[in-house]
Amino acid sequence: MRRELAKIPYQARRSHSACEERHQFRLGPRISPSEADAFETEHHIVLPAAYRAFLIELGGSGAGPFYGLLPLDECRLFTMNRKPSDGSPQGFTHVDHPDAVQRDLFLHVIEMGCSDLCLIGVTGPLAGRVVTGNADGVWPPNVSSAPDFLSRYERWLDHMRDGKDNAALGLTSPATAASTPWGPRATAQKVLLSRARGATSPA
Repeated sequence: MRRELAKIPYQARRSHSACEERHQFRLGPRISPSEADAFETEHHIVLPAAYRAFLIELGGSGAGPFYGLLPLDECRLFTMNRKPSDGSPQGFTHVDHPDAVQRDLFLHVIEMGCSDLCLIGVTGPLAGRVVTGNADGVWPPNVSSAPDFLSRYERWLDHMRDGKDNAALGLTSPATAASTPWGPRATAQKVLLSRARGATSPA
């Protein structure tokens, strides 16, 4: 998987991954089993097996969807809020917040920015599954169809390599980027056009 990551920047027809400039497709140092044990003991949880194996065998932070994988010591536990009576989407609350309800636990593992969250289920029926949502309930939670963390990470790599669009993974295909005003290619074209105009403007 590290070899696949190293190849990604050089594949001309790959998808653009949101915020890839932050991690540059590099994984951070692996953690030790004792570090994983210490985190589990401190938080009274058991890390999902595939996620724990990833941290120990591949990398403890860095390359991943959106802003990338959070270091384990920056991961925080959340609970999913109860369904609002008005039918609006469920949000998430940090377990230490006084309003947090005693429900199944989710660990924040990937940084998406603002109040968006990418979590992995730690307890309950969604244990081991990746769930995305918004802390404030701006949009509804979404459970990945991938059975575990490693499968979803491999999906991110595969879809990016194959040049696919996948908003849930923060991927924009080359075709979409070329035809929309918000894609990375369109942004680059705007920069070049601005520079060209500046070069021809009178001093």
